[in-house]
Amino acid sequence: MKVFIYGRAIHTQEEFEYISIAIQALQEKKVQIFTNQRYYDNIASYDDQFEFIHILHNHEDFTAMELDFAITLGGDGTILEFMTMMKDTKLPILGINLGRLGVLATVEKKIIKKAVNQLLKHDYRVVERAIIKVSCNHPLFGDFPYGLNDFTIYKRDTSSMITIHAYVDDILLNSYWADGLIISTPTGSTGYSLSCGGPIVFPGSHNLIITPIAPHNLNVRPIVLSDKKKITLKVEGRAESFMCTLDSRYETVTGEYEINITRGEFNVQFIQLTGHNFMKTLNDKLLWGLDKRN
Repeated sequence: MKVFIYGRAIHTQEEFEYISIAIQALQEKKVQIFTNQRYYDNIASYDDQFEFIHILHNHEDFTAMELDFAITLGGDGTILEFMTMMKDTKLPILGINLGRLGVLATVEKKIIKKAVNQLLKHDYRVVERAIIKVSCNHPLFGDFPYGLNDFTIYKRDTSSMITIHAYVDDILLNSYWADGLIISTPTGSTGYSLSCGGPIVFPGSHNLIITPIAPHNLNVRPIVLSDKKKITLKVEGRAESFMCTLDSRYETVTGEYEINITRGEFNVQFIQLTGHNFMKTLNDKLLWGLDKRN
C-alpha cells in the first residue's frame, strides 16, 4: 500500500509528535510513505530518523506512483493547499486535524492511531465533493482554476464599497453594493460563506451559494441555486483593482475581467471513517446540542 502524507509548516514540538504518531502507525503496517521535498525537510528538521519516507518531486511523479490514499496533517487550509498539488488525480483524502476547528479535516489528533488502523482495514467509505471552476477573459489562477470551498471577490486599498454585477446563465440576477461576494460549493458553505450569514448546505446537494459580504441593501440575502447554472461576475468601483480568491489562492483583477463560475468537471474524494458523517461533524464542530447552562 502507498500513502502520501502532506502538511504545511510544523510550528511546535507537540504538533510534530502527532505527525510522528501517524508516520509510525503507517510504518508498523509496512505501508510505503511518500511526501514532497518541502514537507520532508520540515519533518527532518525535528527528527532525522525518517529516511524511509520517499520523496515525490512534481505532479508527474505524483500521478505515476499510483498512490492508494493521501493523509493531510493540519487543518482545512492544508487540504485546500494540497488540492493544487493533487489536481484531478481523484486520490482519496483522509484529513487529520492538528488545529482547532476543521470541518474537512474531521479526524481529531487524539485518535490518529485508531484512524490510521481504520484506514488500513478499509473501515470507511469514500464520499465525493463537488468543486467549482473559474474561467475568465483574462488569465486567472494559472493551470488549475478549480476550488473546493469558494471563490470570492472583494474590495482592496479602499474603504468604499464595490458594485458586483451577478448574472445567472447570462441573465442579470442582481447588482450587489457590498464589500464583496462569495460563490461557494456545499463544502464551502461551512466556511467564509457561513461567517457572512450564508446557509449550511449538505454535501451532494448539487448547489452553488451566492453570499454577499456586508451588503449595503439590507433586503439582499444569500441565494442557493443549482450547480448546473453559470454565474458571471463583473465588478466596478472607485479603485482600479480588486482582490479575488479561490480557496487558499488569491489574485488581483480589474473591471475589465469577466469571471465565470461553474461546477467543475471532476469531484474530490474524501475518506469518511465508519462512525463519522456530516451531521456528526456539524454537532462536534459547531457545538450543536451543547448548553453550558446544564
